[in-house]
Amino acid sequence: MKFLKYIVLSGLVGITLWSCTDDSFGPVFHKNGGLEITAPAAGASWVLNDSTDAVFSWTAADYGFAAGTTYSLEMDVAGSNFTNPSVLGNVNALSLTVSQDEINNILLAKELEGNIPANVDFRVIATVTDDIDKDTSPVRTISITPYPSNVLIQQLQVPGSYQGWAPADSSTAVFSPGSNGQYEGFVYFNIDNAFYKYTVGPSWDTNYGDTGGDGSLELNGSDIAAGASGVYKLNANLNQLTHTSLRTDWGLIGSATPNGWDSDQNLTFDPATNKFTITLDLVAGEIKFRANDDWGFNFGDDGNNKTLEYNGANIVVAEAGNYTIELLIVGVPKYRYAITKN
Repeated sequence: MKFLKYIVLSGLVGITLWSCTDDSFGPVFHKNGGLEITAPAAGASWVLNDSTDAVFSWTAADYGFAAGTTYSLEMDVAGSNFTNPSVLGNVNALSLTVSQDEINNILLAKELEGNIPANVDFRVIATVTDDIDKDTSPVRTISITPYPSNVLIQQLQVPGSYQGWAPADSSTAVFSPGSNGQYEGFVYFNIDNAFYKYTVGPSWDTNYGDTGGDGSLELNGSDIAAGASGVYKLNANLNQLTHTSLRTDWGLIGSATPNGWDSDQNLTFDPATNKFTITLDLVAGEIKFRANDDWGFNFGDDGNNKTLEYNGANIVVAEAGNYTIELLIVGVPKYRYAITKN
């Protein structure tokens, strides 16, 4: 019986020790609501101008403890479900002042028309740490009338060995139409094994490189290496400090082309015009553009307006004939094409 008692006691001690030493379960925090936009008022109506600031405010997110919370104010066209939101600011406060000029520029970049009212959605996202779920406020919708203006789309310069390390050269840049810290563009590297960096504005004051070549961006980091000369799709995310690059050759494919949907007709890039072009006979049917003989990156036209979208709708060729087709994606924030019957 003593032997059995010792076994029972040792088991209880083991359980006790396990209970005391297991620290795999940390404290659990819960979102208790509370995050809500208080200004502007629901149903507000703004007619924008270039000399007035807009003030946004909200109540604090309640996590049940004193939290060092970062609040991000996002904006997008109503009905888009924030698929491509613009971030107006990140603050450790319960209010943010934004110039109406900045809001106007973003809305025009989203292709809203000047002097025409449109509904615009706003929301606030609260972040404490990566271990705690973000909190999102209810959407606040207001009517905004932009004013006509030239659109200034945010961009990062891409100076490098291929263009004389010149950050003031705006022809080599990537763009953020949504003003959300995410930049994309197509850049032509005219030499093999080029090196490049990203700069904020036309100087070296704020520049990003990749120390270690691991896809992360660091302030004043090392030069980024490219490969063979050609047109590269560049993406830089300043929110997550990451970047990617992909060398692209472009082709035309579709039922209107000589090989149908089976294989591409290769386009030729002209550095003098920054355009990919091809001249060929087409039959009535449909076409699309795609990169590297693969559907991973392809362009179509959702609005039949000569503006291209990723995975967009097939482009209709109404009648047979000899056509010259141009693809303009290098050095521009909005991708376009042209089809001319010869």
